[in-house]
Amino acid sequence: MNRRAWLLFVLVSVLWGIPYFLIKIAIDDLSPMLVVAGRCAIGAAALIPVAALRGTLTALRGRMRVVAGLAAVHIVGPFLLITYGETHISSSLTGILIAIEPVVIALLMANSEPITGIRTVGLVTGFAGVVVLVGLDVSGDRWGLLGAAMVLLAALSYAYATRMVQQRLSDVPPDALTVGTTTVSTLVLTPFVLFRLPDAGAVGVDSWLALAGLGLLCTALAMLAFYRLIALAGSNRAGLVTYVNPVVAVLLGVVLLREPVGVGTAAGFLLIVTGCWLSTRPVRARAEEPVPVG
Repeated sequence: MNRRAWLLFVLVSVLWGIPYFLIKIAIDDLSPMLVVAGRCAIGAAALIPVAALRGTLTALRGRMRVVAGLAAVHIVGPFLLITYGETHISSSLTGILIAIEPVVIALLMANSEPITGIRTVGLVTGFAGVVVLVGLDVSGDRWGLLGAAMVLLAALSYAYATRMVQQRLSDVPPDALTVGTTTVSTLVLTPFVLFRLPDAGAVGVDSWLALAGLGLLCTALAMLAFYRLIALAGSNRAGLVTYVNPVVAVLLGVVLLREPVGVGTAAGFLLIVTGCWLSTRPVRARAEEPVPVG
């Protein structure tokens, strides 16, 4: 990857390690549905003027059906799953479970990048990490298991969305694509929260600030950077941002929310990261055999 791609990689890694912490704060006073709808609306409102001034919105003409599909699998579905999932599990565990995404991307891209023996070992190792996390950290807690399952389903959705962007929408400017997906998501979710708004006086300042951060930083800015990263580095490498996300999520959860980190969490995290690294290693082209002369 070139320097710009690396800068985008670091930026997205940090920005997408923060949401789990902010979601935990926001859902103290706001419903999960309102948190998701609110961050989408804030993200769209921030980016529509930017895209309009740049004249990139015309790139969405004739593409809205695909953009709506992307909004479903990259925003509406996973955002809701993660936000509701965090009502049952910690923000640090959520961030770690999302790290399985590169393994899923490797499977989805198997046709273009074959799964070698090393990659197979990586896939098995990553899956073992998930088993350790779910088995040790939330065993015996049916609501914890439900929350973990929701987050894992969100990781699957994220992986499919990443592949979808590379294969079908890589030619759409990132600002226009982000406007399209956040606007569609806002329109879909608003009816579900419009008549269930909380009493403003019952919502703390921390929750409002967390929601603003989710919309401006973790949605608008992060998606702009991520879509551009996919265009520069491809979906497999872009998906590797989830290597760093858990580190940020765990640090914020432990330091600021005082969430516990057990042996299962540490072991599962190491297995998942190792598995992801092995399963997404680039395939070396086979050296051409010399043609015998004479």
